[in-house]
Amino acid sequence: MTLLCATNNAHKLKEIRDILSSLPIKILSLNDFPRLFLPAECGSSYEENALFKVRQVFYFTGIPALSDDTGLEVEALGGRPGIFSSRYAESDEERRKKLLGELHGIPWEKRRAKFVCVVAFKSGKGEHLFRGEVQGFIAFEERGTNGFGYDPIFFLPEVGRTYGEMPEDEKNRLSHRFRALSQFCDWLKKNQDLLLSSSFSGP
Repeated sequence: MTLLCATNNAHKLKEIRDILSSLPIKILSLNDFPRLFLPAECGSSYEENALFKVRQVFYFTGIPALSDDTGLEVEALGGRPGIFSSRYAESDEERRKKLLGELHGIPWEKRRAKFVCVVAFKSGKGEHLFRGEVQGFIAFEERGTNGFGYDPIFFLPEVGRTYGEMPEDEKNRLSHRFRALSQFCDWLKKNQDLLLSSSFSGP
């Protein structure tokens, strides 16, 4: 069975492959289709952005496809950066620096935040959405060097560490992406015909 993941982000792709490793599927990415590009994220919600991406890759390849849109919502910033999290600044380092700067002087109890991940799946038999969320806080400074994106500043109270301080396997059992993909995984195990219907036998 073959599934096309609508990303060329190596970190995200590895997380997705690790989380879905219990499924008997081959996961391709946009790296396998160098001429295929994703549309601009111009939706007004995670759901819209995830659907834009998954529809495009399925339309051009015909392969059952998976995409996600993820964002960090900070309570003290009115939910920003939200769906603009990946466009908040030019690089991961600059995004973290900007966010910490905006929260300068904000006390711990007002630094509540949540990570949101919406996964979209599309095949010739329809579209499905799965949403995962994790509540936490924005740390006062970067902690840890694991992960990517905002991981070093997103603190989970129940484990007393940031994502950036966790080994990959631990994060992949707790993260927002894990929660969304776990729902997808459970659903797909009951609907494996949606992947078996693919006749793709490419790379």
